[in-house]
Amino acid sequence: MSTLSLAARDSTTMLRRNLLHARRYPSLTLNLLLMPIVLLLLFVYVFGDVMSAGIGGGADRSAYIAYLVPGILLMTIGSTPAGTAVSVSMDMTEGIIARFRTMAIHRGAVLIGHVVGSVLQSVLSVVVVGAVAVAIGFRSTDATPVEWLAAFGLLVLVATAFTWIAVGMGMASPNAEAAGNNALPMVILPLISSAFVPVDAMPGWFRPFAEYQPFTPAIETLRGLLLGSGIGDNGWLAVLWCVALAVLGYWWSTSLFGRDPK
Repeated sequence: MSTLSLAARDSTTMLRRNLLHARRYPSLTLNLLLMPIVLLLLFVYVFGDVMSAGIGGGADRSAYIAYLVPGILLMTIGSTPAGTAVSVSMDMTEGIIARFRTMAIHRGAVLIGHVVGSVLQSVLSVVVVGAVAVAIGFRSTDATPVEWLAAFGLLVLVATAFTWIAVGMGMASPNAEAAGNNALPMVILPLISSAFVPVDAMPGWFRPFAEYQPFTPAIETLRGLLLGSGIGDNGWLAVLWCVALAVLGYWWSTSLFGRDPK
């Protein structure tokens, strides 16, 4: 059997292991999924009329639903890898990684299993949140099949990038609690992006950070693909951020995993 076949077989085994863990301990996934849904319902039904007027939609709440949903979908993507950081940290601190090192398995399979499993969880979470959004009135009638495919690709790319960062955080953390705390920026960053209000409406001193952080270009690109608004430079900025974060996370994770245990 070739090296590539062995790597694929072992990675599939590790993926199955991580998916079984997610099924046995659904509370972590549900807790991370709950926040985007609660925020979606809160901002639509409590602040929807006011926020819609603020973005020029008049008293029509549907205008704010359309604006809000792409940001909530990216927030869902940012929340899910936090669970991956905790899972990786548990593997590192509970000795299972040391056991894997003694077995005849491909060294990268453990990390690949975590990353692929987390990306699949992110996609499923987006589907659930998207279904809730459609149920409360979100519509994307102008998007073509190519734009829908590009939107899906963007979501997968963002999920992959932040998952690699989460894996690095999990491996660098001394315990699962620290890993969860270290992953908080991925949950908080969407809150201070253009997810809820336009960047132009933010204070001048705060605007540059909100505009040039990773989530804002991705959110604006997703809005352009689903709603037909202008994308401008946000498309290549989003891809650049994702590639840079994925490369950084991959290098960080593999470097830590390749170290001999003390």
